[in-house]
Parts: sequence; C-alpha cells; structure tokens
Amino acid sequence: MPKLRCIVVLLLLIMSFSAFGAEPEILVAVEKNGDTFLVDATIAIPVPLRTAWEVLTDFNNMVGILSNLTLSKVIRRKGSSVFVMQEGTAKYGIFSYSFASVREIQLEPMKRILAIQLTGNAKRFESEMALSETRSGTRVHYRAEIVPDSSIARIFGGPFIQHEVEEQFALIAAEMIRRKAQ
Repeated sequence: MPKLRCIVVLLLLIMSFSAFGAEPEILVAVEKNGDTFLVDATIAIPVPLRTAWEVLTDFNNMVGILSNLTLSKVIRRKGSSVFVMQEGTAKYGIFSYSFASVREIQLEPMKRILAIQLTGNAKRFESEMALSETRSGTRVHYRAEIVPDSSIARIFGGPFIQHEVEEQFALIAAEMIRRKAQ
C-alpha cells in the first residue's frame, strides 16, 4: 500500500509540473516618461514559433481573438508591410474608451513585427514585437511607446495600459494554445 501511495503522489507531481509548464507566462511593465508610456512585455508560451506567428499576424480574424475589437482588417499590402485598420473599445473598471487606428505593420517573418500608427486616437503609437524559439516553445518580447490622446488613458495611465496589454496577451496566448491543439 505505501508503494502504491508513492506512485500516486509521483504521478500527481508529474501531472502538476506538466500542467504548470503548459501555462503561458506573461510579464508586463509600464513606465511613464513625460507624456510617453513605455511598455516592456514578455510572453513565454508552449507553442511552436509558426503557431505564434500565425496568430499574431492573423489581422483579418483578430476580432475573434481580442474581445475589445469590433473591426480588424488588412486594407492594403505593400512589400513586407501590411496596413491594418482596427476599431474597438477598451474597458478599465467602469470606464470605457473607444478607439480607431490605421497602422503600418512591417513583417519580418517568424522574427519581428514593427507597428507604426498612421492615424488614430493616440497621439503616437509605435511597437516592436520580437519572436524567438525556446526549448519549451516561443518567447515574444514586446516594446511599445504610446502617447495617449484620451483623458482616461492620461488619468489612469500606466495601470490602464498595463491592464490592456495583459488582457490582450492572455487572449492571444489562449488562441495560440487553442490552435496548437487542433
């Protein structure tokens, strides 16, 4: 009987460690420098690089991935750039903020995504997302510089932006895991 108990405990430990390893790790930091918010985020997710890339660049289906979007579509392609129009509403507590943007997104397949806002609610938005393979899947490092043009974003600033980035990465990670399982 003690031997059986040890085997059961060992199996439970193995299952808990493998379940722990299957969860994405999302770290987000936001700093304010004058009017600019600097975002530095990392997501480690147990999916192949190709799956991560496919989700991150699925602009025409992003409405089904990110709950705050009501519109996301590629409006033009030029070389390695795509021009994406997005609209939606960000929520923070009892507050909500409607947004619209057109971004030029430069793609370096399976490696990097650069985004520059051409038009939209923010005074300025630029981001870079770098992808790399790890032993356990994919690591995404995200940096953004945002100068908001909204009173809510200016009032709540860092916590508002951090909440949005964390929520979006959690939803993107869930989609990556869902697609990996297919």
